[in-house]
Amino acid sequence: MKHVIVLADGMGDYPVKELGGKTPMACAVKPNMDYVARKGVCGLVRTVPEGFPAQSDTANLAVMGYELEGNYTGRSPIEAVSMGIGLDGGDVCYRCNLVTLSDHRSYEDKLMLDYSSDEIETKEAEILIDILNEALARDGLRFHTGRSYRHCLVMRRAPTMEDLTPPHDILERPIGRYLPESADLRGLMLEGSAILAKVEEAAGRRMRGLNPANAIWLWGEGTKPTLRSFKSRFGLDGVMVSAVDLLKGLGMLTGMQVVEVEGATGNIHTNYAGKAEAAIGALKAGKDFAFIHVEAPDECGHRFEVENKVRSIELIDEHIVGAILERLPEEGMGEFKLMVMPDHFTPLSVRSHTYDPVPFAIYDSRRERDGLDRFDEESVGESGVYIDPGHTLMDYFINV
Repeated sequence: MKHVIVLADGMGDYPVKELGGKTPMACAVKPNMDYVARKGVCGLVRTVPEGFPAQSDTANLAVMGYELEGNYTGRSPIEAVSMGIGLDGGDVCYRCNLVTLSDHRSYEDKLMLDYSSDEIETKEAEILIDILNEALARDGLRFHTGRSYRHCLVMRRAPTMEDLTPPHDILERPIGRYLPESADLRGLMLEGSAILAKVEEAAGRRMRGLNPANAIWLWGEGTKPTLRSFKSRFGLDGVMVSAVDLLKGLGMLTGMQVVEVEGATGNIHTNYAGKAEAAIGALKAGKDFAFIHVEAPDECGHRFEVENKVRSIELIDEHIVGAILERLPEEGMGEFKLMVMPDHFTPLSVRSHTYDPVPFAIYDSRRERDGLDRFDEESVGESGVYIDPGHTLMDYFINV
């Protein structure tokens, strides 16, 4: 028996006027997801409990079957694991976004224009991180290059009780009220942003029609995590397929094989078919469980890309869900379970994450059921199945 989860990050949404009062899930042409709902079991699950941030780290950790209390130590340390950054017990790790701020004279009055600096390329970002290290690194403080706009800062004896705000939550807002309370962190962000503003003016990204990476933004702080292996917890030997360090880090921390997929980007232009092939290949080679994570719907939600969010769902349906349904039987893996779901809502109207319970659909190749006609928020909301707390969903998926 094989188990597969296709997680469309941020796919859940509210009705939007641009789609005639429908959600992207309801508008998308997605025959394979609808088939899973029609022949399977559907329900709602609360992936993020009260007291924890509604983010991809907490939500995906819960979907993977881990209770957040006692297991969650922050987002950035999970990404650090994927990046190969060794953390000591006294280290605090922060996500460091390369962002675009407005040209307001006062730092506090500047607006958060873009949390990704137009998804700056990694090679260009690496140059900026090197410049930051040359100017600011010292004993117990160093920046580390990740991918695109996503990087890390590791500090010793740093504040750990800050409630830092993700930059994608404050788009078009003045940053002053969201800056850290810690004078050290605030000063570091101000100094780093001043350095990048001068560099970016010379780099000429604006002249190329791109948002400049003219500032840093620190958030997602945490300390070194430790998680029980997925295999010892659920008896399944797993593979993680994702383009982003967060999910790769979760895979590594839980003892899964983590595969690299050429062309996997973390946006709508990712290699959907390549992700499906990587998972199918790992299952054929003996793995029992595959977690396929796709970031594209979440990015589209943050950026208010209505048509792209609909299209990203259609691409996931065609190239990943469809491939799993077709190829597993062809490859001699006729007995399998497939669950399709988002980790959280990323509503276009909000451009951030919300705590709404998310829809899921589970298909069991051994037993087709009389389910729902469509897989969308409204239809699944009428299923009568509700799972809370979210970390119990994995047991439900395995045993239902």
